[in-house]
Amino acid sequence: MRLLIVGTLEGQLITASKIAMDRGASVTHASTVEEALKVLRSGRGADLVMVDVGLDIADLIVRLEAERIHLPIVACGVKTDAGAAVKAIRAGAKEYIPLPPDPELIAAVLAAVARDQSNLIYRDTSMAAVVRLAEQVAGSDASILVTGESGSGKEVISRYVHTRSNRSSKPFISINCAAIPEHLLESELFGHEKGAFTGAVARRIGKFEEADGGTLLLDEISEMDVRLQAKLLRAIQERVIDRVGGTKPVPVDIRIIATSNRDLAESVRSGTFREDLLYRLNVVNLKLPPLRERPGDILELATHFVERYARENGVSKRPISEDAKRMLTSNPWPGNVRELENTMHRAVLLASGPEITEDAIRMPDGSPIAQTVAADARVAASAAQTAEVVSRSLVGRTVSDVERDLILDTLDHCLGNRTHAARILGISIRTLRNKLNQYSDEGVEVPGPGEARIAVA
Repeated sequence: MRLLIVGTLEGQLITASKIAMDRGASVTHASTVEEALKVLRSGRGADLVMVDVGLDIADLIVRLEAERIHLPIVACGVKTDAGAAVKAIRAGAKEYIPLPPDPELIAAVLAAVARDQSNLIYRDTSMAAVVRLAEQVAGSDASILVTGESGSGKEVISRYVHTRSNRSSKPFISINCAAIPEHLLESELFGHEKGAFTGAVARRIGKFEEADGGTLLLDEISEMDVRLQAKLLRAIQERVIDRVGGTKPVPVDIRIIATSNRDLAESVRSGTFREDLLYRLNVVNLKLPPLRERPGDILELATHFVERYARENGVSKRPISEDAKRMLTSNPWPGNVRELENTMHRAVLLASGPEITEDAIRMPDGSPIAQTVAADARVAASAAQTAEVVSRSLVGRTVSDVERDLILDTLDHCLGNRTHAARILGISIRTLRNKLNQYSDEGVEVPGPGEARIAVA
């Protein structure tokens, strides 16, 4: 656990840091927000930031977001100032800790962060087989490819591997390749020198250097541009990286774990992913089954989430009723563990009796989840009938023709909204834009935002 403490607070934060170190945390101090940013840019990193409530926490959070640094923030104050605490929470702090520090409270906060980072709850035999394989390879330095549907727990199993590796005392650094624009991803991974490009106001250490000695998780690596994949391959093979604007290679010692919710072999065939990079990453494949294929985990996870969110929301823990359990186990959970977690969080807040009943198991809009299950079944049946009819009309056409028509028809339906169309198609916005640029180059009419090639009913 890496703790960054920002501010002084009459020496009380020093006391808090000593307590944290006694609990096994490594602690770095910064007196101001600017110093804190320098620490984080330098690659020393942090898993948790404790900040003097008298500092501008809102400004710190805005600046962290601007530099795509995502960390939990805890505010601290020497006075019982409800207004300052509320202001800090509204700014984005996750908790407020009064000082002088209570050793048990500091320990609880550190434990909660560690628990959120590495919790792995399972009971089903299919998941147990994946965990056994993870434990077998954890002690090696072999690269691992974790595959599975969105929300199935790919980052959780990756952290599990790290905590059982010889690198567990070193950083675990995660970067979502799909969430960062293509022109910024290289800098995020490899860092940059001051003045390397517009906006590079200071040297920034990238994720490779920040993870030195530990583990680097490349989340959703299938979304990385092919040109950047070549530089990534060199970094993995030679264990050196080049900062953007740098003049000399920098050695790094890391273990690589990559995740994908796509079939990378198919991506290789389509030319969007390098085959040699796939071989480098896929030394071991941890394939996570979707939640619907591990029914033994549903109630175990549901109970865990009930306990967690009851504790976090300060409400009494209620057992799940038998009818609610049957509802949970019969639901297909297309959003996997992430959807189940959100559902149980809502259930904790909506439950009013001595148990969590069916009435509390609802969708975000308040509709009963059972209706959704039935609706999904009707939609699936209708889709199967439609697919049979459509498949007959595809004979004799090329795959690229069918793909082009599907993309353009979807874009028409969305009135040119690229983000909405990409979500419906199940592809990244980057992939959609590349396809549309290709069609435009081929002379095909592509609707702009707010437009459609044809009238859409």
